Amino acid sequence: MEKNDKERKPRKEFNKNYEKKSPYEEKVISISRVSKTTKGGRSMRFSATVAVGDRKGRVGLGTGKANEVQAAISKAIKSAEKNVIKVDLVDNRTLSHEVTGVCGAAKVLIRPAREGRGIVAGGPVRNVLELAGVKDIVSKSLGSNTQINTARATMDALKQQKSRAHIANLRGKKVEEI
Repeated sequence: MEKNDKERKPRKEFNKNYEKKSPYEEKVISISRVSKTTKGGRSMRFSATVAVGDRKGRVGLGTGKANEVQAAISKAIKSAEKNVIKVDLVDNRTLSHEVTGVCGAAKVLIRPAREGRGIVAGGPVRNVLELAGVKDIVSKSLGSNTQINTARATMDALKQQKSRAHIANLRGKKVEEI
């Protein structure tokens, strides 16, 4: 202590409970128990599908697998945040045109609706559209009703959406001319 007359400062405490605050809201679409049969028996794991969105036109979908449910959900949230897409909303409430999204045998038809109609959709389609910020829409699920594929078909339909400005740009015209 005589060599160093300076008094040492205490170490800064590391906050173990620190979590990075995400700008997205998340909804769990499905959790399922999956098993793999090996020589030593069955090994059980959990698979989770999560949708994230900011309710302002950005939405993503992701899946994760882990030995525990919570770990699977957190992996799915990270995956969903990496797969966020931008959705162009008309009047911040509905989509610009009718479109059908497909994933596997699941098909989802999405139509714009008049103001005040609300979200007429069920299950995973409703979750994805709510997180995207859509307020008025009519949807019909065709074909398979698997939750994961239905959610992916909804994302496919949202990716196919084109705004009036985008179409005008493709045609080399102004928005007023369309």
